[in-house]
Amino acid sequence: MSVEVPLAHLDRPFDYLVSVADDEAAQPGVRVKVRFAGQLVNGFLLERVESSPHGGKLAYLDKVVSPERILDPEVARLARAVADRYAGNLSDVLRLAVPPRHARVESQAQPAVASPASVVTAPQDDPGEPGAISSPGSASDVADPGDEPSRVSVPAADREGPTSVKLGLREPGDGVEDAPVNGLPPPVSATNGGVPGELSGAGADFSGLDNSTEGAPDASGGEDLCRATEDSERQERSGQPSPVGVSAPPSGTEADPATGELAEPDAGLGAAAGAGSLEGRSAEPSPNAGSAETAVQHGWGIYPTGDAFLHALGEGRAARAVWSALPGEDWPARIAEAAGATVRGGRGVVIVVADARDLERVDRALSKVLGDGRHVALNAAAGPAERYRRFLAASRHRVSVVAGTRAAMFAPVADLGLVVIWDDGDDLHAEPRAPYPHARDVLLTRAQLAGCAALVAGFARTGEAQLLLETGWAKEIVANRDTLRARSPLIAPTGDDPQLARDPGAVTARLPSLAWQAARGALQAGAPVLVQVPRRGYLPSTACAECRTPARCPHCSGPLGLAGSRDVPACHWCGRAAADYACPACGGRRLRASITGARRTAEELGRAFPGVPVRTSGRDEILDTVPGEASLIVATPGAEPVAEGGYGAVLLLDTWALLSRANLRAAEETMRRWLSAAALAKPGPAGGRVVVVADGSLAPVQALLRWDPGWFAARELAERRELGFPPAARMASLTGTAEAVAEFLDAARLPEEVEVLGPVPAQEEQERMLLRVSRGRAAELARLLHEAAAVRSVKKSALPVRIQIDPAELL
Repeated sequence: MSVEVPLAHLDRPFDYLVSVADDEAAQPGVRVKVRFAGQLVNGFLLERVESSPHGGKLAYLDKVVSPERILDPEVARLARAVADRYAGNLSDVLRLAVPPRHARVESQAQPAVASPASVVTAPQDDPGEPGAISSPGSASDVADPGDEPSRVSVPAADREGPTSVKLGLREPGDGVEDAPVNGLPPPVSATNGGVPGELSGAGADFSGLDNSTEGAPDASGGEDLCRATEDSERQERSGQPSPVGVSAPPSGTEADPATGELAEPDAGLGAAAGAGSLEGRSAEPSPNAGSAETAVQHGWGIYPTGDAFLHALGEGRAARAVWSALPGEDWPARIAEAAGATVRGGRGVVIVVADARDLERVDRALSKVLGDGRHVALNAAAGPAERYRRFLAASRHRVSVVAGTRAAMFAPVADLGLVVIWDDGDDLHAEPRAPYPHARDVLLTRAQLAGCAALVAGFARTGEAQLLLETGWAKEIVANRDTLRARSPLIAPTGDDPQLARDPGAVTARLPSLAWQAARGALQAGAPVLVQVPRRGYLPSTACAECRTPARCPHCSGPLGLAGSRDVPACHWCGRAAADYACPACGGRRLRASITGARRTAEELGRAFPGVPVRTSGRDEILDTVPGEASLIVATPGAEPVAEGGYGAVLLLDTWALLSRANLRAAEETMRRWLSAAALAKPGPAGGRVVVVADGSLAPVQALLRWDPGWFAARELAERRELGFPPAARMASLTGTAEAVAEFLDAARLPEEVEVLGPVPAQEEQERMLLRVSRGRAAELARLLHEAAAVRSVKKSALPVRIQIDPAELL
């Protein structure tokens, strides 16, 4: 069993006995309550076995909370792999993966208790054989959560007496998953050692590749590589026949049994079976490739490798791709079409988006493609009861497609065939709770474990997605340049030499003449205009009008801002008003704007274009769509509404506020926000224009002008590889008091290969240390950090230390 105990040294499975009364309900995946160190704690039953190798006395399982098998075996294996990757505890990951129980919803459609034929039992192997299951310990030997952990053994129980239950993970090759789960057939696998045949379509091929890593791109610069191993479970099931109409997918890969770490992208994952190639090969063209009918049916035909990708999904192949969407692309429809192709192939889909607005669009697209009742959308806004009802529909395998925000990355789906993440650079994909996993990494880990297809999609491209391409783990889906030119709006900067020659004031003007002319032309044509402003509010920051000294609160030294044109300055920290503010440097009492927010921008544009409706979209009110008529829409990044027919002009203002941030991903995040806004404009031939108020020589501006996110991502990745930053290297962050961090580092016993950087000041009088290793030693670093956390928990250290692997906010 896996008990909900937040102590690192107890992060292991424990054995309990199951009484005859609970024998029928106590099945793998149910919630239970057990006595642990004298307390009644919650847990999950992960496996039933006939005997336990523990030599002491076993305690009985106290209660089966519900016969609902809420924890899927595939999700349990994923949770263990995620915990190992992020140096966390399994109980913390399971808390993220399984929502809290809602008893009323669960009882409304109580599933039938599993029949004896469907009960998952372990084979009776000898404990010394490779397929045997071992137990790290027994709950009866734990006197106190802080006691020193010890390895104990348990005698084999009488087969005619009560059976023992293990709250732990199944070992590869135990054959447990061969039995039906909830009445569904077991997953289909390819024949042992077989390589799927070649697939032709649109001049591209998704056929499987050889498992060797020879010739695979090496992004690590000669570092030690983690190697992916064969999935022994799929090998054992390789002789099973495939269901009618479903071709056998390629064999997947499993985590390293010694470390639990998956093969890293720079370990030649592109050579894994089923990764396939999107490059053109000498193959017979598909009858549907390039046909107008195919392009109309699924919309992927505009991409040279789009038909082949959907064909591979329909045949159950592990096709893995990074998709750069075209400007103006109906990306929810494309994702729904990919999900439909996977479902027609007899497999399930998990789709993860950043926020509720994107989820609503994907939900509508899935309903249109799949029909009603074929998918569920997991969203916290639905409320605890409705969200749990939808989760149960997925857990009971009543739907084959699950879409949702970050938490959906752990959604249970039968025979998973495709995982999709849209806009993986959005910071909402990073989990703020321990062990702080990222949705992209969890989904890629899941695809690796399940041997299924993966799609990393977006208008922009992150360094992590570029690394997948450079190592061959995934292939690229992009449109050709002719198609891109036809679909892209006309993009122009305001800071290049020709523009400065015509308008010398453009270098300092907030709305240069080029931007004003583009907005006026679009409004005269009856089209809406989108204005992106990085800051919300009215005047978030002010300064002395005489000497330009930043205005600070006289009480706490916080920044002063204005909430409206008739309001008095107020502090953003303590909230106190400063009506009698006087500049400490020159004594001046007049203030000027240092940073202009969205509300002030809307006010200025209303005066510049009288008679034109002006609307704002931001934190207070986010617009989903706007009509395709003349209007000005002022939005903050991420809150841009979709216009009917597209925007006639998109103005990107205050670009310095995005580019000058002290963050490792400042340029990447700027590129993502610009492309997301520019993609809402009409195509250039239809009059769409984008004006970016920035110097045209900057790399992000150059990538925007050419609409080439791949070039920019490759450039960013090369720079990070040279400097030793993620994703080219792996870094861990330790945050806590100086005493706690020093104690943690002493317990970690880090090898010489680990580079220690810091300390640097952190919030709340804490400090932060950074640890850097090559990608090949990432699993070892995570293991050492988890062991150090276990040592501190045994000693009952009162000062906490937060461990983050590859944190989103590195600098």
